[in-house]
Amino acid sequence: MADAETVMRATDPLDLTFSEAELEAHREHITAFIEDQLDAAGVDRVVMGLSGGIDSTLVSHLAVEALGAEAVHGLVMPSEVNAADNMSDAERVANDLLGIDYDVIEINPLVDAFLDAYPDAEGDQLAVGNLRVRCRAVLNYLVGNHENALVLGTGNRSEALVGYYTKYGDGAVDCHPIAGLYKQQVRQLAKHVDVPDDLAEKTASAEMWSGQTDAGEMGMTYDTLDSILALHIDGGVPKDATADHIGVPPSVVDQVREMYESSAHKRAMPPGPDPLY
Repeated sequence: MADAETVMRATDPLDLTFSEAELEAHREHITAFIEDQLDAAGVDRVVMGLSGGIDSTLVSHLAVEALGAEAVHGLVMPSEVNAADNMSDAERVANDLLGIDYDVIEINPLVDAFLDAYPDAEGDQLAVGNLRVRCRAVLNYLVGNHENALVLGTGNRSEALVGYYTKYGDGAVDCHPIAGLYKQQVRQLAKHVDVPDDLAEKTASAEMWSGQTDAGEMGMTYDTLDSILALHIDGGVPKDATADHIGVPPSVVDQVREMYESSAHKRAMPPGPDPLY
């Protein structure tokens, strides 16, 4: 994991912000998508995890706009590594900003039970971090099945393209309403729907372990990542031209390309052999 001094920052990142008309179009498109997903499933409720981060905060706002507060059930699922401020923000979103029903469920007992069953994994930071995320997914679906509700995901375009999520963890949902938005666009749309600035601009962290930040783990800021994804991965601009345009070494573009290619399995169904007949 990179420290604050070694996190790569593009000197001239790409501006991916929307116009006011585009923001409204995305707002309407996403709320309609949420309604359509419920209609197709024949249900009238959703459940989702609330982390206090900007992705879950934006999705919960749009879900309430699409369905009404009474149709959205939030789950705040802290563990021993979660910052108290983030859990307070999650409850603030549910209680003060949106007025939705929510439950607080501690996941430490679940994590401990798994480690008691398989103590060899104790101390493996990545494995245990992913376990925490997968425990939350199980709880989302326990509540979702019990209430006949869809599980809303909070994944964005930036994270999906580089596999920055836990397979069968935060990637295990029924739909991702903000899947088409780069991270800087998530922040912009959040402000457009009146998410407070302190939530929209807070440091992103998956909180898989204490002190973890997204930029530190990836080794670059989201503005840098978004720029490379939009130009090189999605846009097909050559590596050197991308690097020169935003002001990073070509090796950073290579790094993002490697993250994109190595995470392809996360964006596909598990493979099986072709039928013999």
